[in-house]
Amino acid sequence: MRNRMNHIAQLAVVIGGALGMKWYYSAASVNQLRWILAPTTVLVEFITGWHFSFESHAGYMSSDHTFLIAASCAGVNFLITAFLMLGLRQLWKDRFKQTRTPWTFLPISAAVAYGTTVIANTARISIALQMQATHLKFWALDPEQLHRLEGIIVYFGFLLMLFVLGERRRRELDSLSLLRACVFPLAIYYAVTLGLPLANGAYRQSGFWEHSIFVVLAPMVVILFISLLANLTKKFHLTRSKRYRLGRKNHLTAVS
Repeated sequence: MRNRMNHIAQLAVVIGGALGMKWYYSAASVNQLRWILAPTTVLVEFITGWHFSFESHAGYMSSDHTFLIAASCAGVNFLITAFLMLGLRQLWKDRFKQTRTPWTFLPISAAVAYGTTVIANTARISIALQMQATHLKFWALDPEQLHRLEGIIVYFGFLLMLFVLGERRRRELDSLSLLRACVFPLAIYYAVTLGLPLANGAYRQSGFWEHSIFVVLAPMVVILFISLLANLTKKFHLTRSKRYRLGRKNHLTAVS
């Protein structure tokens, strides 16, 4: 009974923490988000060579005034999603354990989610800067839609990578089990990016449904691409191993 109560309390903290962060982010100004925007900007400057300066209540403006790292670039929704995924996965994994799950998994999950968010933000903004510099076009998408698609692919790609790395520590994943494993992070991603906005009445906004199409379809494309890549990699290693064994057998036959 005590273990179950401890489990329920930890679940409440994970969900409550995610909802609390969502509430905080919904009203936070760019000045209040410097705890995540500042390290992101430092890494972007290091990787891209661009220079940014902070402008109060606006964000980090590039030196040529063509790119602004604003509050919407903070990636807090990704931070919430990553924390939820790590926390809920840990609780699900320990649900039948006879011993209590240590509370230390909460700050560890938060720290890992924060670090991954900064790296994902850096990748997303760096790619966006490159896209802007090269005036990249893709199909009939306008720059705003292309920027949105790039953000979804980068964020979900990092979320999936974070989940798969955690799963690989416990078991080996083939292409089929990888697809099944992706259901969990995909469900968490949809819950945060679509479920919470729908609960808050975002469906009344004109641009919500267009955004939803991108949110629904882009992660599926990422999953299929990664699964295909994993399958091709496995086939390559099997073929290489088969050739090595065949070559070894021929060598031994020739020697004998």
